[in-house]
Amino acid sequence: MLNMSVQGRTEMNLSGETQVYGIIGDPVAHSLSPVFQSRFIEQAGLNAVYVPFHVKSGEAVSALDGLLTLGVEGFNITVPHKQDVFDIVRADTDAACIGAVNTVKHSGDGWLATNTDWQGVHDVLVGLGMDMEKTEVLMFGAGGTARAIAHALAHAKAARLRICNRSEERLQELIGHVREKYPDMSVETVAWEQREVDDASSRSALLINTTSIGLDVESGAFPFDLSGEGMAMDAVYAADGATAFVAAAGKAGRPAMDGLAMLVAQGAASFCFWHEKQPEKLSTLRWLEAKLGHPAAMLPAWDVTSQMAKRHLDARRSES
Repeated sequence: MLNMSVQGRTEMNLSGETQVYGIIGDPVAHSLSPVFQSRFIEQAGLNAVYVPFHVKSGEAVSALDGLLTLGVEGFNITVPHKQDVFDIVRADTDAACIGAVNTVKHSGDGWLATNTDWQGVHDVLVGLGMDMEKTEVLMFGAGGTARAIAHALAHAKAARLRICNRSEERLQELIGHVREKYPDMSVETVAWEQREVDDASSRSALLINTTSIGLDVESGAFPFDLSGEGMAMDAVYAADGATAFVAAAGKAGRPAMDGLAMLVAQGAASFCFWHEKQPEKLSTLRWLEAKLGHPAAMLPAWDVTSQMAKRHLDARRSES
C-alpha cells in the first residue's frame, strides 16, 4: 500500500456540509485514486473528501443502497464490481456502448453512471499529438479495458485497429462488438503467435497493451518481441513505470509509457463529471510522478495546453 499524504492539506475542515466521494473495490487499499482526487479537491477549494470503500465481491448492489442512503455524492468503481454496478444504474450513451461504467454520481432519483476510462485514453492520445486518422494500432487484450480503448480509438478516428488476444473466443466477441459499434473503423484479428505479432507490430505506429501479463518487470517478460517504429502505451501502471510491456517496447526502440497518465486523465474526467470543474490534470500528474519516483510521461500537447492556460491566467491577473 502506498502511504502518500497530500501536500498542503494538513487540516481537513470536515463539517455537516462536507461532500463525500470515493471508490469501491476489492481490493481497494492499493488505489491511487484517493491520492490524486484529494489533490484535485484541494486545488479546486472544495469542501469534499474522497475515500476508499472496501466492498467485497458480490456485495455491490447492497453497497450502492447504503451509499445512496448515507448521502455519498459519487464514486468510482474498480474490480470486481463494474458489471454488477452497470446492471443497476442509469448508464449514459458512452458507457452503454462500451458495456461498462466506472464513475457514478447521485442524480436525485438514483445513480447516474458514465465511463471515463475511454476519456482517459482519448485524452492521452490527444496529449501525444498523434494524427490518429493516419495511425494503425495493434492492441493486446480483449477484456473490458480493451472495449474502453476501442471506444477511444473510434472517437479519435484511428485508421485501423488490430487486436491480439490469447483466448480466441474473447477475441471474436470483441471483434464483433467493434464492428457493430464502430463500423467506420477497420478492425482485424492477429493470432497469438510471434510471427503474426511481428507482422502486425511492424505495420502499427501505436501499440497498446490492455492485458495484465507481466504487470511489472519482475513478474515475467511480455510474451512477444515487438518490432516497428512508433509509440507504445500500457493500460496498467507500475510505481516506477517499468512494466514488462514497457520494457519490451523499449527493447524494440519504441518510446513507451505505462498507464499512470491514463489513470490520472480518467480521474480528471470523473472529477469533472461530479463537480463540473476541470481539475489541474498535468500539474497533478507531475506531482504524482515525483511522489512515486515515476518517469515523466511524454505528453507534448498537454504541456502546450498547460502553458497556454497559464499565459491566459497571468494576462487576466495583470488586467485586474
